[in-house]
Amino acid sequence: MSISWIYLIIAGCLECCWAVGIKYTEGFTRPMPSMLTAAAMAASFWLLSLAMKTIPVGTAYAVWTGIGATGVAIFGIILFDEPRDLARILCLLLILAGVIGLKLFSGGSQP
Repeated sequence: MSISWIYLIIAGCLECCWAVGIKYTEGFTRPMPSMLTAAAMAASFWLLSLAMKTIPVGTAYAVWTGIGATGVAIFGIILFDEPRDLARILCLLLILAGVIGLKLFSGGSQP
């Protein structure tokens, strides 16, 4: 796995952090959660930009948002008691399968 893919995976995980973090900012009225959320946003975008130096933009963005969407939905289930019905879990697995597929069939780095 190239360093660009590692950057992209970390960027996706940070996307989960900032998306969940927004809930704790209470409309960006709480200073510490707001600062941590903003830092996670900045780091996530920066790592995404580094990954896009060699990973095609469509692949990188789709993987980044896929990791974020799946991760945030899982955190919603765990932290906020959001629904955990079978249909929702199956849809999350489809997103995850798409992310894995993009990694496997992306054709590597662009020139």
